[in-house]
Amino acid sequence: MEYREFSAKTLDDAITDAKVKLEATTENLEYEVIDKGSNGFLGIGSRPAKIRARKILNAREKAEEFLEKVFDAMKISVNINIVENADEKVMNIDLSGDDMGVLIGKRGQTLDSLQYLVSLVVNKDGEEYVRVKVDTENYRQRRKDTLENLAKNISFKVRRTGKTVTLEPMNPYERRVIHSALQNDRFVETHSEGEEPFRRVVVVLKEGVKVRDNNNNRRRRYGNNRNYNRNHGKKGGGRE
Repeated sequence: MEYREFSAKTLDDAITDAKVKLEATTENLEYEVIDKGSNGFLGIGSRPAKIRARKILNAREKAEEFLEKVFDAMKISVNINIVENADEKVMNIDLSGDDMGVLIGKRGQTLDSLQYLVSLVVNKDGEEYVRVKVDTENYRQRRKDTLENLAKNISFKVRRTGKTVTLEPMNPYERRVIHSALQNDRFVETHSEGEEPFRRVVVVLKEGVKVRDNNNNRRRRYGNNRNYNRNHGKKGGGRE
């Protein structure tokens, strides 16, 4: 919050006026005295006291003020719902409105950028680091589900072909989802390569794992079916 000037007959009155107008308390009001004021002589030459003051915002208020300014600049109406977990030092921010696609962006890049900026604002001059999570329309969970399905499909492909698969560049969170989804996989393992923001997940076949030979499996199944059909197609005993 920016500084504002307040003036009154006395310094105490100016401070009180600042508290009322800024909806602040003694603990979260920051001010500096511009002029202590003077009663003058018999009222002649008197001047009011002046201060510059601002309200010291808590983490929640910082986030809300910043987001409101961003959305005002974008000229969009967004509902901001903030839930804090003091024990885990996490701030969950859920955004809702008519068109949230513009806040998500391509593969969530706009949402990630917004989350990064809010985190900077919230943790500036803060004594303890607060982890900020910004979401809208449950995008984070939907994206996580998509990545986990992708990881399973890639695992199957690597096991079937034996060829290493390198995924598209992902942010650290999305890479962790892929690594986590495949960390207990018996057939493949993962690691990351490259530099940010082009760092990618690489999925490789574990040492000692044999490639699945689907062609042989299909031939074997076909042969069994052919023998089955041939045996069941014979006429029995000349009775007919």
